[in-house]
Amino acid sequence: MNKIKVKGIIISETNYSESSKILNILTSNCGLIGVISKGCRNYKSKLRSVSMKLIYGYFYINYKKDGLSTLTEVDVIDDLKNIKNDLTRIGYSSYLIDLANQVIKQNNNEEIFNILEGALLKINNGFDPSVITNIVELKYLFYLGVAPILDRCSICGETKNIVTINSDAGGYICNNCYNNEYITNEKTVKLLRMFEFVDLSKIKELNIQDKNKKEINKFLEDYYTKYTGLYLKSKNFLNQIKQN
Repeated sequence: MNKIKVKGIIISETNYSESSKILNILTSNCGLIGVISKGCRNYKSKLRSVSMKLIYGYFYINYKKDGLSTLTEVDVIDDLKNIKNDLTRIGYSSYLIDLANQVIKQNNNEEIFNILEGALLKINNGFDPSVITNIVELKYLFYLGVAPILDRCSICGETKNIVTINSDAGGYICNNCYNNEYITNEKTVKLLRMFEFVDLSKIKELNIQDKNKKEINKFLEDYYTKYTGLYLKSKNFLNQIKQN
C-alpha cells in the first residue's frame, strides 16, 4: 500500500459501519479512487468535516490500486461554501459531478477532472451555472466519443455559410444542406464553437442572452438523449429546480 497525496473532489459518500464512510474521490491524476474514511462520523474525528461530497482539496491516502484505499488526512483548497448555500448551485453542481462520474467510467482521462474542477470553481464564484454546465456538457461529449461536428457542415463538410445546428444531423448545417430545420440564432452557432474550446479557468465574464442560452441548452439536451444513453437522477432534480 503506497502513501500518496493527490488533488481531488469527493463526488459521493456512503455510510459504512457505525462510524465510517466510503468516499469516491475524482482525482487529478489517479482517476476515480474509492477510500474508507475510518471513524469520520465520530464528533471528535479530524476527518469528520472533510469526508463529505463536494470537498475539494489535497487528499493523503494509503493507496491500494485494486481495492479500497484509506484516507488519512485532507488539506482543503476551497470549501465551495457558495455552492453549498444555494439550492440552484447545488443542483447544477450535483449534476456535473454525476456526469463526470459517468464520463470517467468510459474514458479515464485527467482532463475530465480538470473540466469539473474549473466548472465548480466558476459556479462557486458566481458565474451563471447554466452556461458553465452547458460548456462542460459539450466538452464531455468528446470524451464520450460522440462529439458534434462544429467546424463544418455535418452533412456535406462545407466550412462556410453555416445557418443552424441540429442534433439529428449531428452538428452544423450549411445553407445548401438546410431542409426546414429550426434556424438557431447566428450567435448561438458561434457560441457553441467557442464553448468547445474555451478554457474554463480563463473565463472572466459571461454575458449571454437568454435566447442563446435556451437554444444551446435545447440542442445539448436533445444531443445527449440521442447519442449518449446516459440517464442521471440528478438531471431530474436539476430540472425541478429550474421549473420553480
